Amino acid sequence: MYFQSINPTTEEPLRSYPQMSDREVEGALDATHAAWLAWRERDFDQRAALLIAAATLLRSRSEMLAELMALEMGKPVAQGRGEAEKCAWVCEHYAANARAMLADVPIVTDAASSYVTFRPLGPILAVMPWNFPLWQVFRFAAPALMAGNAVLLKHAPNVCGCALAIEGLLREAGAPEALFRVLMIGVEQIEAVIDDRRVAAVTVTGSRRAGKAVAEAAGRALKRSVLELGGNDPYLVLADADVEAAAASCAASRLINSGQSCIAAKRFIVVDAVREEFERIFVDRMRRVAVGDPRDPSTEVGPLARGDLRETLHRQVTESAGRGARLLVGGELPPGPGSFYPPTVLTDVAPGMPAYEEETFGPVAAIIPARDETEAIHIANDSPYGLGAAVFTRDTRRGEEIASYALEAGNVFVNAFVKSDPRLPFGGIKESGYGRELSTFGIREFVNVKTIYVT
Repeated sequence: MYFQSINPTTEEPLRSYPQMSDREVEGALDATHAAWLAWRERDFDQRAALLIAAATLLRSRSEMLAELMALEMGKPVAQGRGEAEKCAWVCEHYAANARAMLADVPIVTDAASSYVTFRPLGPILAVMPWNFPLWQVFRFAAPALMAGNAVLLKHAPNVCGCALAIEGLLREAGAPEALFRVLMIGVEQIEAVIDDRRVAAVTVTGSRRAGKAVAEAAGRALKRSVLELGGNDPYLVLADADVEAAAASCAASRLINSGQSCIAAKRFIVVDAVREEFERIFVDRMRRVAVGDPRDPSTEVGPLARGDLRETLHRQVTESAGRGARLLVGGELPPGPGSFYPPTVLTDVAPGMPAYEEETFGPVAAIIPARDETEAIHIANDSPYGLGAAVFTRDTRRGEEIASYALEAGNVFVNAFVKSDPRLPFGGIKESGYGRELSTFGIREFVNVKTIYVT
């Protein structure tokens, strides 16, 4: 059995990677567990040295890594360079702050001394997606390694080259052999890895279906899990919004990574008072985006990562149009090779349409009309997802109230599009998953929160 990477721009095969046998997986688990037993004894300075060296390599190799991402999953190279830089940032952030994040917490009790300490758990299995093949890994791995854990990475089959590049980079930065190990395994092998006594916990970023399967396996094994499962993020444009700025921010969010982002804006809930103006500006911005070869520095939107993803997206668009949504721009499959899909805007989107109900993973925007703020909030929360959301209004105090109290999501931004930041916790609620990555909350997900009581 082999995993095949295919260039989504040309639809030509790139390289095949052999799947690991169960015996090879067994050897990898042994090696990583042994590496962890030594790594957990390293102090914070020694762990930080690894991440600082990794950050240096990420910056020096950013062009190569951007080219690799462009080839394997179609990311525009300018965005690929930015992704490598963000990975360097998260490494440096945890190198500088992990000691304070995991410092003992004294608690006054009847004891002579009582406190909470944070200790590593062991090897953590990470099941990661293809859309941010470096960032999704490093945002978990940097805090996990600083906390004293080891990492087992099961990456998406179409970005095996990126997975191995990360493993090689960390090894070159000074990681002990097998501390960070790529597992070239199929989905049918994941449950056995989760169940293995040498694996302490699991984290997954991906679809609801994948998350539920992993959570079920982790639950049977009584192991901790963190799930980030995507979303159908609502962006509310209220009557007093700066419509020009809101449209610019909404378009930028919808088109990040060619629209293939869990936290990209997907549903644009616009109150009637500004809807016509918003549609005009927003459609103009979507129409002017440069679509093309991701290796061209001027390209803003590349191909979707796989042909089947394009088929799913086009079905969502055509079915929504067939049920009454109006197509303002895009929506037609372009001729020629590659998994390209044009920036597309649907309006008059309503319940029962795929563009309303489902996550659209590509450059497709759904504009949903709302009479007023109250209805806009109701529509925003009318979703099984709860990852990100945004609200645009000149009344920032009211926007903050809506963000804090009214919107059901793990991340809500006011007058800005949602993005992850190493300093802030990131994650969702409802069917967008549970647990948090990044910040102090993220590094404490995979540690033993241990009570110490001394009389």
